Amino acid sequence: MNYEIKNATLALLEYCKSHDWAGYEPYDALNSTVVASLGLFRSRIARIAFTQALKRSPFNFRKLLGINTTHNPKALALFLSSFVKLSRIGIDGMDEYIEQMIGRLKGLRSDDSQYWCWGYSFPWQTRTVLVPRWAPNLVCTAFVANAFLDVYETDRNPQYLAVAVSASEYILNDLYWSDESGVGFGYPLPSVRNQVHNANLLGSALLCRTYSHCRDNRFLGPALSAARYSASQQHADGGWDYGETPAYRWIDNFHTGFNLGALRSIGRSLATSEFETHVKRGMTFYRSHFLLANGAVRYYHNRTYPIDSHAIAQAILTLIDLRDLDPGNIEMARTVFAWAMNNMWDRRGFFYYRVLRSYTIRTSYMRWTQAWMFLALATMLSESAGMNEAGPATSNIAAAI
Repeated sequence: MNYEIKNATLALLEYCKSHDWAGYEPYDALNSTVVASLGLFRSRIARIAFTQALKRSPFNFRKLLGINTTHNPKALALFLSSFVKLSRIGIDGMDEYIEQMIGRLKGLRSDDSQYWCWGYSFPWQTRTVLVPRWAPNLVCTAFVANAFLDVYETDRNPQYLAVAVSASEYILNDLYWSDESGVGFGYPLPSVRNQVHNANLLGSALLCRTYSHCRDNRFLGPALSAARYSASQQHADGGWDYGETPAYRWIDNFHTGFNLGALRSIGRSLATSEFETHVKRGMTFYRSHFLLANGAVRYYHNRTYPIDSHAIAQAILTLIDLRDLDPGNIEMARTVFAWAMNNMWDRRGFFYYRVLRSYTIRTSYMRWTQAWMFLALATMLSESAGMNEAGPATSNIAAAI
């Protein structure tokens, strides 16, 4: 099995490298120069409808629509984190890739902020707001900053910690809010105060991880306040709605995985077991609702289709990250990998986007699919080499902060 994982990792690496780490996005429809020139993006409904139609199409019409491939900072961050993992287990050539990704990420930082922060390479219409192209946001920034911390924890170069500190200051100073209705971080724009739990927890986890290195107490109070709020909104069965507004009441695979990984990260950073009950309850929910015995992975908790590569990657990452909670997690991660190779792997060296009940969408997406699967494969190899941190924290010092 390790041989198959390594071969898939190296093949996927070559595919992504041959495309210069750039690609299409499921939500890049609003990058269309053709449709924009016709004035069809003037209404929210039109923007949502066109984005969903292109995302759901089994055929990729992007080139005809004037949509170009782009370098997405989150994809580059996922590659960077993967290269750090592969470097630690002795895979040749990773140092060069690490330097390349660092340079590209520095070049893609938001140029209208004093802080190190990043946004997506396309404008996107949420159910409520239109987010401009390259507008910095918490989730993208958190993944990039964590990748810089991965590098910092390997070579202790202070410039990489400085980037993470600046990104944490962006989240603290520009995004954090607290009032009588609750506490959290603005997402996807600073002005939007919808409670989105994965944004709250990812932001909190980054602040805590940064604190663990710089010991700047500014980060702790807001991080724990937001984390405690979102942890308190976990359902009794262990699941979380995506958010608290009526439009955000759904439960999906990878955002649940983000929540669990972020809470576990907070525990490690602060040496606290405060959130461990939430993690255990969430992992029980995750295994029982998102994972099928044959290795297929649900996107939503209550129906099988779509089966999505991003969710498959997150399932592998969550199973490995929380392997101390269930002795079957590693074997299940390998079963998920085998299912993906049998059902979503293209011999040209990449993974398909989605399997639906009646057809498969074979479009290659660099961030959503390839970068996430590359991180999952690198994590599997790292786990096999005994290089991934596991296990809960054992104290409860953060409870008093």
